[in-house]
Amino acid sequence: MGRIVVIGAGMGAMGAAARLAVAGHRVTVYERAETYGGAVRRYERDGFRFDTGPGLLTLPAVYRDLFLKTGREALEACVELVQADPSSRHLFADGSAVSLPNASRAGVMAALDAGLGAGAGDRWGDFLVRAREAWDRTRRPLLEEPLWPNWRVLAGREPYPSVPHKRVLRTRRAGTLAEVGAWELRDPRLAALLESHALGHGLDPRTAPASAAVLPYMEHAFGTWYVRGGLRELATALYERCLARRVEFAFGAEVARVREKDGRASGVELADGTVVEADFVVAGVAPGALERIAGTARQDAEPAPRGGLPSRLTVLLALRGARPEGTAPRTVVHTRDRDGELTAVFGDPAAPRTGRTGDSGLTATAPGGGLTVTVLRPDDPATAPDTAHEAVTLTATVPAGSPAGAAASEALTEALAEELTGAAERAVPGLRDRLLWREVRTPADIAEVTGAAGGAVPAPALAAADGRQLHPANSTALPGLFTVGGWSHPGGGLAHAGMSGALVAGLIVEGPDFRGSQ
Repeated sequence: MGRIVVIGAGMGAMGAAARLAVAGHRVTVYERAETYGGAVRRYERDGFRFDTGPGLLTLPAVYRDLFLKTGREALEACVELVQADPSSRHLFADGSAVSLPNASRAGVMAALDAGLGAGAGDRWGDFLVRAREAWDRTRRPLLEEPLWPNWRVLAGREPYPSVPHKRVLRTRRAGTLAEVGAWELRDPRLAALLESHALGHGLDPRTAPASAAVLPYMEHAFGTWYVRGGLRELATALYERCLARRVEFAFGAEVARVREKDGRASGVELADGTVVEADFVVAGVAPGALERIAGTARQDAEPAPRGGLPSRLTVLLALRGARPEGTAPRTVVHTRDRDGELTAVFGDPAAPRTGRTGDSGLTATAPGGGLTVTVLRPDDPATAPDTAHEAVTLTATVPAGSPAGAAASEALTEALAEELTGAAERAVPGLRDRLLWREVRTPADIAEVTGAAGGAVPAPALAAADGRQLHPANSTALPGLFTVGGWSHPGGGLAHAGMSGALVAGLIVEGPDFRGSQ
């Protein structure tokens, strides 16, 4: 079989490597960092352990399939998956709150009625039925098949079956997620619940297509899962699976360029001048890095996200005192200034888009008022030194490259960390009295780990919106060169990265006739 070079040891890249090795290829992974996992990293200090990337897993079937098809041990034999219960708790701007059970439509509807008033559950339940229809229409072409040259079929008709809405003298249908919330859910708290799913994936609900309804549907239908010990354990299990399949890894090995011979990829050249020949090259790198190492060998598909791209600000909190019994693993503290937050993070949707990161210039706002903050409090003894302490992680969406990039002032970074901490006090009473120390991870830290300009984080691919939310294809204009991971089809997120690995392996093993994962 062939010799394959994989650039980068992110989750999608390692998934592709394991599948290709099982198919008989000789696979070597070159990673510029000294470890594997891409953005799935861990920070440890004084016996506390934090995930610095994603903290929860959706669509675990993607990784179950990967482990099943690459070895005798199932995923659950390698890591312990725990269903988050409740799936999430939401604290709204008006002081109301609701805890949503995991993967239970009836339970969610009952909880919404109890927390937000009669009728709220029915409206959300009806929305989920429509979201399922959008999922059924797009699941295979958007997630399980390569992005074919006729990708424009995904860019056209909106798959979400929006409800006719009479507005002044015209009847209209929702075209964006924000319109779905305003016209169909008809409750600012339900709209905030809906929009938080988009915001958490780095999408502006004012411009994200209505098809983004599949994001809350996926979480509802397939559940939210925690990996015991943190998601870094999943990255470790995948790395060990690669080693078991004789995938070779070279860490601290930066690829300087993709070599080309006779019109196709023929290997790579490392930064130290070493030349490695290969029959295929798989690049799991950010767009800017791909352009640097592959030159004009850009991806075939045209679509790519437009406008300023988002990143994340993460605050790691070490607390004295035990985690209270019955605490929700995830609490979303909703902003008190929705319009201000969206404009700060994404800019004015009516303004011309420049395509640069960091254009919106987010600034610190009143504590707890400016940003929607996700508070992760896993029920996991492995994350703290003992049962008398607790590890808490706060995350918020911010512009890539701003405000906490390399050029940002330390004072501004500290002010934003204070804002997140202030918001988290609504979810963790007495937080400041319990605080031992905190560590801040900025967009600049993400940029250092992933190589993405400004620490930008890719969003999952979505249908409609003229293809603005699609990602470039896994095949490229240079035969023999393929791309994998969140910056290529089908986009960002752990599940989507895993799907990209399956697609790339299929394209290499089965060739251009590959019709998608089964």
